[in-house]
Amino acid sequence: MIKTFTTSEQGYQDALAVRRDVFVREQQIDEKEEIDNNEDVSLHFVLYDEDKPIGAARLREVNGEGKVERVCILSSHRKKGLGEELMNAMETAAIKRSLPSLILYAQTQAEDFYKKLGYLTTSKEPFLDANIPHVAMKKALKSS
Repeated sequence: MIKTFTTSEQGYQDALAVRRDVFVREQQIDEKEEIDNNEDVSLHFVLYDEDKPIGAARLREVNGEGKVERVCILSSHRKKGLGEELMNAMETAAIKRSLPSLILYAQTQAEDFYKKLGYLTTSKEPFLDANIPHVAMKKALKSS
């Protein structure tokens, strides 16, 4: 089950718990870089297994497009199609908000995952974000 939260709702803490586990502990990203000044302007998605948060992501509007950020699944729950479920929920939310497309910066090791979901790589070369190689990607959305 996927729920959405703003930073003023308790579920936002569940999103942060998953992000801290994946990005701060597992990938060694500085928490000051992980939790930034875009938290309050984002819609936070949390994927639950029963009542346990196991995945998270956020969506915000940037220059008229949706920007997908901080997509993560706990290592114990990967390779089960849950990342795709999370992405589908964000695409549905973006369509409801009449956003024409989604953009994201994917870690290069996840580029193929996003390509399978219809995203196209738009950057010519990988670039560093939080000292991890990334590529820019984009997907046009079909309006409902």
